[in-house]
Amino acid sequence: MLAPAAPVGGSSVSRNPFSRAARAIGSCFGRRPPPPPDLSEDLKPSPSEQPPPPPKTVLSSSSSSSASSTSTRSMYGSSRGSAKGGSGRGILNSREFVAQAQPQPGSMRFSMAEIHRATKNFSQTLKIGHGGFGTVYRGTLHDGMVVAVKRAKKGDSNNHLGAEFQSEIKMLARIDHLNLVRFYGYLEHEDERIIVVEYVPNGTLREHLDCVHRSHLDLAARLDIAIDVAHAVTYLHMYTDHPIIHRDIKSSNILLTENLRAKVADFGLARLGATGVAHVSTQVKGTAGYLDPEYLRTCQLTEKSDVYSFGVLLVELMSGRRPIEPKRERKERITPKWAMKKFMDGDAVQALDPNLSESPSTNMALEKILELAFQCLAPTKEGRPSMRKCAEILWSIRKDYRELASSDPFSRPSDRRKHSDNEEKMPIKPGKLRTRIVT
Repeated sequence: MLAPAAPVGGSSVSRNPFSRAARAIGSCFGRRPPPPPDLSEDLKPSPSEQPPPPPKTVLSSSSSSSASSTSTRSMYGSSRGSAKGGSGRGILNSREFVAQAQPQPGSMRFSMAEIHRATKNFSQTLKIGHGGFGTVYRGTLHDGMVVAVKRAKKGDSNNHLGAEFQSEIKMLARIDHLNLVRFYGYLEHEDERIIVVEYVPNGTLREHLDCVHRSHLDLAARLDIAIDVAHAVTYLHMYTDHPIIHRDIKSSNILLTENLRAKVADFGLARLGATGVAHVSTQVKGTAGYLDPEYLRTCQLTEKSDVYSFGVLLVELMSGRRPIEPKRERKERITPKWAMKKFMDGDAVQALDPNLSESPSTNMALEKILELAFQCLAPTKEGRPSMRKCAEILWSIRKDYRELASSDPFSRPSDRRKHSDNEEKMPIKPGKLRTRIVT
């Protein structure tokens, strides 16, 4: 399994080895062309396509805690089976609603003996990932429930990892959304720090873009993934008790279910957003290639820093390339800068992932997604849209793409797949009903 890129941190921007890369991306927007036309009218979803607002009717805390959990177990990590997106991938029908009450995030309790049994003493055969925090294992609890067990690195008393551990469990306990990895519980025992979360079976978005699973994502799946991520981050910014800035939105932190729906993971770098002030002043942390250059320069963190990272992710989805590719020729090493240059020169199709076939519907979606990415990658926060606006624009792009693909003789069969106009609901508040529309 590919290891996630190592987070970048440090109080001195000048010593940051990736600051040049971030500045290079920002520099290509230094002299911006006339602003693109207002998308609020051209790309505004029609009333039938408008993502519905969060439901107003919720369960009381007592009824929520007493109701049984019937949600399907998703997963965190990677399985090596091939990914197949059926015609019903994530497509939802508004004729029937099923309200599913969930236990409070983080309410499950574990002993070290249970963790050892679940992971077979942290067997290497159950290892499914690793990163700056530590190692992730697939585990099976006594009742057969499959989970992901994140085991922190040991023997590091320098307590930045301890701080990340505490930050992650605090953030995970605040959130509850279908496009975010669900938190089950944690354990601190002597020098062990364990987090138990949802296990997602189909690996990371980065793995699928690299064709690790011997199949590639079609454009319809990529649009669904982009919308799922936009919904998740919108929820973090707008619908939690206190705004949350993820600070590490990247393709290796986007996990895919068997139906190729996305779940955002890894809250080790997350921070509570500012309330009553414009930003949070904090040490620069993140991942090279995704870092907001304004945050890198000023150490001022805002929700728009996540929007910048999302813009990089959109370029990654359409090009298939990593944000930084040092083995390419110099002008192509910084992928967002290269892709935006192609877009501005009217040659966006040159940035299209070779695994995607050109067609009128694909070219239309590519142009509109790169236009949105251009706005997200604006050098300052004032020039970037909100995550909710990103979700609305992507919703409209997907609608237009489906309509054009359905009548496009050159589109691939997977692109002509029938979809319902009703998709999963917009983010809902934590600790409330997790409402899902089912067929």
